[in-house]
Amino acid sequence: MGLREEKKERTRTVILSTAWQLFADHGYDAVTVQQVAAAAGVAPATVFNYFGTKEDLFFPRLEEFNAELVAQVAQRPVGTSVLAAVRTFFADSGGLLAGAATGDQAAAVRLRTLNRVVEESPALQARELAAMERSTAALTAALLEEAGPGGEEIVARTAAAAITGMHRALVLRVRRSLLTREPVDRLAAEVAAATDAALDLLAGGLADLPAGLGGSR
Repeated sequence: MGLREEKKERTRTVILSTAWQLFADHGYDAVTVQQVAAAAGVAPATVFNYFGTKEDLFFPRLEEFNAELVAQVAQRPVGTSVLAAVRTFFADSGGLLAGAATGDQAAAVRLRTLNRVVEESPALQARELAAMERSTAALTAALLEEAGPGGEEIVARTAAAAITGMHRALVLRVRRSLLTREPVDRLAAEVAAATDAALDLLAGGLADLPAGLGGSR
């Protein structure tokens, strides 16, 4: 990495860390881009040179994470099912929850703060939903491309929506539990088990839906 690239990366890091601290201390909706820029010692235009929207300051990897999920499915080895690829992706994705479960206190604090700030911000919740919809559309396109001519869009979108819907359910499960101060190590184990159960349900089809949730009685 050249000197110019190093300088740009340092500037990006400073902007992100400054924005995070302001959002954590005051809430996302109460902080402006101008305030972030002033605290980071840069011009507002510089912030937007690095981040397209204010939401990107809080969710710098949201789109990247969703793109990685789609890539895991689209580029899976021959003979590997879609759900097997999704299972591997979630098992390997790690993230703050995995770090917190190992005793990383910094990861635990950041994870709780992140979910608290999102819970308090309709704008961030809307961004999450929009990102999930884009992920569903991208996954639908990947499945249709694989199917080739004659691929049924409704079937592809249903499968994609089921996968991204499962992801959304896991995000909300983690958030609810963190806000009620559930121990992180126990939560990580519960989420891993819930992920496996959800993927098993999808693999079996909705015929395996438990009684009371629309399944066989």
